[in-house]
Amino acid sequence: MTRFGFLSLALFSLQAFVGTGFAADAEKAAEPEAISLAVTAQASFPASEIFGIKLVNGHPTQALIAIANDEPNPITVNFIGGSLRNPDDQTQVVRNLTAVRYGVEIPAGQKETISYSFATEMHPQDLLMTLSAIVSDSEGNFLPITAHNGTVSVVEADTSIFDPQILFLYFFLLACVSGTGYFFYSVWIAPYFPQKRKAGKPTEKRPQGAKRSEVQATEETSSGAAVSSATTYNADWIPSHHITRPEARKSKGRSKARA
Repeated sequence: MTRFGFLSLALFSLQAFVGTGFAADAEKAAEPEAISLAVTAQASFPASEIFGIKLVNGHPTQALIAIANDEPNPITVNFIGGSLRNPDDQTQVVRNLTAVRYGVEIPAGQKETISYSFATEMHPQDLLMTLSAIVSDSEGNFLPITAHNGTVSVVEADTSIFDPQILFLYFFLLACVSGTGYFFYSVWIAPYFPQKRKAGKPTEKRPQGAKRSEVQATEETSSGAAVSSATTYNADWIPSHHITRPEARKSKGRSKARA
């Protein structure tokens, strides 16, 4: 069998393995005869193992796959993938994780740690997660190695008040409330308050000569009004000698001079 044929069988075995969760079926799909390699794999989750393995929606989950090669010959890690299944019915695959190709060679008796990241967008729930690696020996035989098989929790990301989306939502709601309040005030409240009168137009400055002429005209008008008002009195009760003006007397000095 050619190397391309072995690679196709390896991909098929990985899909069968992550889809059903049974390593025996994957081994049979890889080769007609059972193959065993002295290779072990162990997965660890540095950022998710404090309070249990949690898969946060929208955030990548990093898994470190430590693969130990106890074979006398080097091996090659070709693919790493996995699946999420129903814990009550392990044959029911809820989601297949992305299979990543590596092609990392591990010498005999050595151990290599490979980083594998994936992300989820699912409803919060508890699922059974299986991670496996497809390795090949020096003769081109492919075999899936289970790195993790345990229960995980899918959770939503924690929200923060400083999140840009949350800040935009707060600003939008504040703008809507402010606009509604202003409309309510201007339509139903503002008309019932007394309106302030508008200030008069500013007086124009006039030259000083115009002011003086206006003052003189005012004085003349006031004097004329006084004279006119004086001539309108009732003279029936005033004695005649008070009304008639006395004639001017001629001085003696002037008469002598003329003589």
